[in-house]
Amino acid sequence: MAEVRVSRTARVPDPLRVRRYHKAPEVGPRVLFFSGGTALTGISRTLTRYTHHSIHLVTPFDSGGSSAKLRDAFSMPAIGDLRSRLMALADDSVLGHPEIYRLFTHRLPAEARPEMLQATLRELAAGRHPLSMAVAEPMRTLICHQLGFLIEAMPAGFDLRGASIGNLIIAGGYLNHHEQLDQIIFLFSKLVHVRGTVRAIINADCHLAVTLEDGRRIIGQHQITGKEVAPLESPIARIQLVEASAKASPKASAKDNTTDSTTERDTHNDGGAIVPVRPALHLNNRQLIDSAELICFPPGSFYSSVIANLLPSGVGRAILANPCPKVYIPNCSPDPEQTGKTLEQLVATLIDTLCADLDVSRNDCPNEHLLNIVLLDSQRGDYPGGVSVPALERMGLTVIDTRLISEQSAPYYDNELLVTALLSLV
Repeated sequence: MAEVRVSRTARVPDPLRVRRYHKAPEVGPRVLFFSGGTALTGISRTLTRYTHHSIHLVTPFDSGGSSAKLRDAFSMPAIGDLRSRLMALADDSVLGHPEIYRLFTHRLPAEARPEMLQATLRELAAGRHPLSMAVAEPMRTLICHQLGFLIEAMPAGFDLRGASIGNLIIAGGYLNHHEQLDQIIFLFSKLVHVRGTVRAIINADCHLAVTLEDGRRIIGQHQITGKEVAPLESPIARIQLVEASAKASPKASAKDNTTDSTTERDTHNDGGAIVPVRPALHLNNRQLIDSAELICFPPGSFYSSVIANLLPSGVGRAILANPCPKVYIPNCSPDPEQTGKTLEQLVATLIDTLCADLDVSRNDCPNEHLLNIVLLDSQRGDYPGGVSVPALERMGLTVIDTRLISEQSAPYYDNELLVTALLSLV
């Protein structure tokens, strides 16, 4: 059997191609996104009108908000971004299960007394709360069982203020299914009629750690994004995964002038050593990457959402093995994680991260098989350092500069314009 690489000339946007997808989204293309957080929520909802086969590999490394409470209590991966993506792709119409959608998106009051929150959770688990009563059998019993399992496992004093019911249900299912995240995500994908595939990039309890250019080390995704704490003052020099024992610290550690990752300086706030890890990509996710008709590195927090997904062992090799188009869509408005970085530097970081998985030198890295296209709107977007098409072309990239930002969406991408441009490349 011979293998050939086929290329074509694409029109962006391509109205005929997009109309064909819109007419039959149930047979739409398999577009894969490496992402996390909420930046892709609107895009995901728009995607469901054109394809029910998009693939979302999501980071499970969040260390803030309600995810942090569950991680601390159960030593588990973060599930908030997974739940958010499931809901963005769910069919919340009368043809789906809107009552399950409402249950999954409900949050407990942030100001209620602990005993009231505990009572509400018990009502939900017993099927006596209006939200759970609205769910038809046998799905009600299935969902209530997961909540009941969570209640039994919850440590005394667990903080339920502002908790997402969807997160609690998934956490209960995770504990009830031998701490296997894929199984429970697949189950609830079916419950809410998710029009696509959502998976955590790995099923491991890890944290993100960045080393800044000034030598400081910061642990914890919520410390990096600039959303819950002050933005970083120094550019990021390196990002890696570390053992979950390296709890997110309240501030940056002292300067680290050595490359030894277990030195005295590389310690976290409970005194333990920071241990870098590279968990392996699971075979199921490798197969998802293999099956993609287009791979997209989308807008979002550059390091903690996009690059974080590329850190596990095997991701770069899987991307290299798939001959489909690979597209980077840079942020069109300031991202606190990109402090001090130009667009060319961000592209180089993305390629270098993938190359690191290939065990080849930077000079020998097959760039053209890891990233082919940069999709942007230079007239309306605010890209760090501006857009130098010649510089990007010297890196072996094709730059597609087209209208992606509307008057209504500015300064952000217009979901419809972005999705139709992206699907024109498949």
